[in-house]
Parts: sequence; C-alpha cells; structure tokens
Amino acid sequence: MVPPTAKKKPAAKKVKPVAKKPVRTAKPKAHAIHKKQSKPVVTKVKAPVKRPVLVKKEAKGAKPRVERAKIVEAPKKIEKKEPERTFLPPPKKTEEESKEFKTIRSDISKYLKDRFLPISIIDGIIERVIKEKKLESKLKQIVEKAVDDYAKNQIDPTEACGMVGAQSIGEPGTQMTMRTFHYAGVAEINVTLGLPRLIEIVDARSTPSTPMMNIYLRDEYRVNPDLAKEIANKIEITRLTGVADIEMDLANIVIHIRPNKKTMEKKGITIEDLLERVQTIKKLSAKIEKDAVKITLDDPGYKALQNMSESLKNLKIKGIDGIKRVIIRKEPNEGYVIYSEGSNLKEVLDIEGVDPYRTTTNDIHAIARELGIEAARNMIIQEAYSTLSEQGLNVDMRHIMLVADVMTADGTVRAIGRHGVSGEKSSVLSRAAFEITVNHLLLASQRGESDTLNGVAENIIVGQPVNLGTGAIELVMHPKKSKQKGK
Repeated sequence: MVPPTAKKKPAAKKVKPVAKKPVRTAKPKAHAIHKKQSKPVVTKVKAPVKRPVLVKKEAKGAKPRVERAKIVEAPKKIEKKEPERTFLPPPKKTEEESKEFKTIRSDISKYLKDRFLPISIIDGIIERVIKEKKLESKLKQIVEKAVDDYAKNQIDPTEACGMVGAQSIGEPGTQMTMRTFHYAGVAEINVTLGLPRLIEIVDARSTPSTPMMNIYLRDEYRVNPDLAKEIANKIEITRLTGVADIEMDLANIVIHIRPNKKTMEKKGITIEDLLERVQTIKKLSAKIEKDAVKITLDDPGYKALQNMSESLKNLKIKGIDGIKRVIIRKEPNEGYVIYSEGSNLKEVLDIEGVDPYRTTTNDIHAIARELGIEAARNMIIQEAYSTLSEQGLNVDMRHIMLVADVMTADGTVRAIGRHGVSGEKSSVLSRAAFEITVNHLLLASQRGESDTLNGVAENIIVGQPVNLGTGAIELVMHPKKSKQKGK
C-alpha cells in the first residue's frame, strides 16, 4: 500500500494547476476528460460543479424573487398617493411668441446694447407697443427712458440698505397695537396679530403662539359640502369623551362606553371603530354589549379602574394630532375652505382632496421642513407684510424681503437676535453692542479675537467715519489757490 500512496502525492501536485483552469474557463467536465488519472482531481472538480448547481437552485427558486417583487410593490402603492395629491398640475408653459413679439424684442436688444433691463419691464414695453401701434416709431426713446428710470431706482453704491431696512420696519412697528384680534371673518378662531406676531416671525419661534392652517380643497371637494365635511372629520382630532359617555361600574369593576349616536353619525364613526381604538390600550379586554363597549381589566382593582377611565377620556379616536378645531366656510369664487386651530402640515397634505399648492400654515419651521427653505422665505415675507398691512402700515416689500433673505441665507430659518444673525457676527464690538456686553468682551479677550472694524456699530464705538456712503470713498480734493486767479 505504500508505493501507490507515494505515487498519488506527486500526481495530486501536477493536477493542481488543472483544477485552477476549470475555475477560469468554467468548463470542469472537459478537463476531467483530459486527465482521468487521479481521484483527487474528481473531488476538486466536484467543487466547481456544485457552484453552477447552487446558481441553478437560485434560478429554479424564482419564487423568492417573485416574493421580493411583491414586497417592493408595497412602497409603490404608497407612492401612488402622491400623484393623487398633485392632481392639479402646475401652470403650463406659454405658447411660442408671435413674429411681432420677436421683432420688437430684437429691436429692444439692439437699443439696449450692453445695458440691462429686467425681463418684466421689456415684456411690458412689448405688450404696450403691440396694443398701440403708434409707439413703434418711438421705441428707441421709450427704451432710453426706461433705462434711465431703472438706473435712478437702483440702490446707490455703498448704500446702508440693512440700516434703512431695519429702520423702515422698526419705526412703523412702534405704532402697532399689542392686542390679538380675531382672524379675518372667522370669529371662532383667535390668532396672534400685531406686534407680538411680528416679534414671533423675526425671532423664528419654533411654534407660533396660535398655530392655524388655511386648508384649500380641490375639484369636487370644494363644491360638495358633504365631501368637505368628510375631509374636516378626517383632519379634526376626536377624543372618546367627545363621542361617548364613560361610565364606571364600581360593583363589578367594569367600564361601559355608551356612544352618542348623533355625534357618531356627524363624525362618521361606528361602534366598531370605538372598539378597535379601545383595544389598542394594554391590560384590558373589550367587547360590544347592547350598543355599548364593555371593558374589563386584566388586573381588577379600584385604583386601576380609575386610572383606566382617565386614560380613556384622552383616547384619540380619529383625526390628526395638533389640530384641535376645524371650521368650514364657503368663500366667494372659491367654494368651501377649511380653517383649523392648530397645525400639522405634513399629515394634512397626505389627505386626499386637499390642494397642496395653496394650503398654508403660519408655522414657518413646518414649511421649511416639508416644502423647503425657499417656501419658508416666501412665508416670512407674506406673514410679515400681512401683519403690518393689516394695521394700515405701508412698508415697502423690499425691506421685508431683505430681512427674509438674511434669515434664510444659510439654508435654515435663523432668528434675528443674539441666538441667530446678530450673535454670529464676526465683529466683537457689534456683538457686544447688541446684548450681553461684558460676556462678549471677556470671551473675545480669552480667545484673542480681532476686529477689522468693517461694520457700522464698531466704527461708531471707536469714533471713526463709517465705511458706508461717502465714508467708503477715499477722495482728496486739491483746490487751486486763489492768488493764481488774481495774477
């Protein structure tokens, strides 16, 4: 037995490269035919042969792949809701311009040469010229006049636009009332207006003191009062105490929930829905008995019964968290609109029938989370402008736009205060001039900070001319001597 084993060992060494080749060429059987000698070759060839078998098993077992496909279909069903939500398409692109428009536009561009005019002004000139054909001959003069007026309305170089904007909002803000008013037309909902609301916007509070939403409906929902009521029921939060009476039976240690049929019909809730919601609470068993829900505790006791009745009072049956009350009003040229006390933009937009393009909330941070920073910027402008104009204060929109731009410049909604824009200034003196003077100066001295004195407040503190307006220009005038004129 010794010689054959000795022969087999060198044979196995020779065959090793042969075993590697089938792995590269993926033809194990062909190599097995060429070298019939050694048994170890067969054993090594079996391993690569098994690999395709495993692959075949995967191929044969196409059922698990089908199951995976089924699992993937579930999120697709969720995605189908979003197109429903965006049922109203965005405005379509306008048709191509006519030849008249194109010729006048090309003429204007020739007259402008390298100068700039906004597209809205150019479009306005074109529309006016097409209406009044006489103006075609005076087109050059019109363009020149428009360019001159546009240049006059532009802000001057090194203008202190931040100071002007702050003063333009702050000065009328002192004349605002401190009271809160009823929301326009809806007497039932109180909304913070006036100076407190303006302070909320500028401070970028995480939640407004009186959150509310204007929920616009689409298509048949805004015309049909029943469908509008159905959506309102889905939105408004309904507690168990608002729909049913809770009775404690101390003798039998049982709780009976007796639903109010009229309110249940109004809210669109059945007794089965009540049972389903009650069964979500742990440590109890519930069943329907004679138009009522009977609740028995797993661990009966008087204290446990009392605690259970208290927790049942606050049990949510239906609706969206955060929205306490809902009012439906029929607006002219609009149909039914839902006004809500409380706000939850994310979940309201998911409800079918709600128009996502026009539904608004006064919670700016919620808009930034759901719709993005540009939408939040627009909401800051809209809210600030409406609070000022509601009290008859005419502030130019551009000042408010500048404030909104500063608040949302870095992609988040920041407050204008020591926790936001003012606290993040690079200048030490301007930070110290705003609030908490000593702390800012001490921390700056510890860190060894330096101040370049570029802003307004720093230069005023030091006693230098401010680097704005005429102070930004370094011009020295050398007048001629009067003696030379006499000579």
